[in-house]
Amino acid sequence: MPGALQRPAVVSRVSDLIGHTPLLELAATETGSRLLLKLEMFNPTGTAKIRMAQQMITDAEARGELRPGGRIIESTSGNTGLGLAVVAAERGYTFTAVVDHHASADKLRAMKAMGTELVYVDDDGGSEELATAAREELAEEMARGQDNTIFTEQHNNPSNGVGYFPVAHELHEALHGRLDVLVGAVGTGGGLCGTARELRTLIPDFTTIGVEPKGSIAFGGPAHDYYQSGTGTPEGAEIGALVDFGLIDEGVKVGDVEAFATCRAVARTGLLIGGSAGGVVHEALTRLAALPPGTTMVALVNDGGEKYLDTVFNDDWMHARELLAPATEREIDELLTKLRRNR
Repeated sequence: MPGALQRPAVVSRVSDLIGHTPLLELAATETGSRLLLKLEMFNPTGTAKIRMAQQMITDAEARGELRPGGRIIESTSGNTGLGLAVVAAERGYTFTAVVDHHASADKLRAMKAMGTELVYVDDDGGSEELATAAREELAEEMARGQDNTIFTEQHNNPSNGVGYFPVAHELHEALHGRLDVLVGAVGTGGGLCGTARELRTLIPDFTTIGVEPKGSIAFGGPAHDYYQSGTGTPEGAEIGALVDFGLIDEGVKVGDVEAFATCRAVARTGLLIGGSAGGVVHEALTRLAALPPGTTMVALVNDGGEKYLDTVFNDDWMHARELLAPATEREIDELLTKLRRNR
């Protein structure tokens, strides 16, 4: 699992480029505390989720559930599907992604370009509500009884969490064992809880903070719609088996307005981050100054902002949904400016 932080100069498969993602110091305090971003958008497909996509397929092969010429089926809002599309293309599998119209059009086009079959849940195409439960049901039904076919079921697949074990080793090696606070989004639970589980074998004393959108139900209600995609647990969906509350010291909620305002403010530093990453970075930024002197806090940035140019970074889209908040952006701009002077 652990290994050198440098990958070979020449690789033979796209999946060989997974991992070894960089850390960026975004902000620091006068007392020596710092916020580092683990930039998972430097993975192929621009997302952390290719890590667990690869692990789910590798483990299915090892169990004999997936053989040459087989078919992979998964319910996805985009990023998991992109990872599975890469692995399926490399290993000669057919991949069917069960999606809804909430997913980014660019993510859907990218999956299709890599040979993915897209199957939409039965809706009218006009709703922007997440259809997680409906997607899961359809994916399970499509795989049932089919030979050499697996529903990877990311929300309940232990391989999801195992896929993020290397993140823990990368952090341990890069920071020489010095990490005090880990902040990450909670969707399937694999990314944050998988990283935290392995990291606790390497660094016994650190705090884990889970972030979900307001409207998500993993840390309690009330439930309502939200626009942060690929994260949280919407009403009607079960909390994933990989969400291990024993590994999360504190669970918090960040609204769409604050998450997206953070994305837009961070973009003015030269870095584009995804919508749910905005929620994670918002939580990290707002608590940085109150941390004990010399604290090292790492925020897991699961994908980049290039996939959100038509949404989070589109004034018209934001305004139509009453998400545009110039005053909130200014507050975050000012906080960032102040904290970045200390780096």
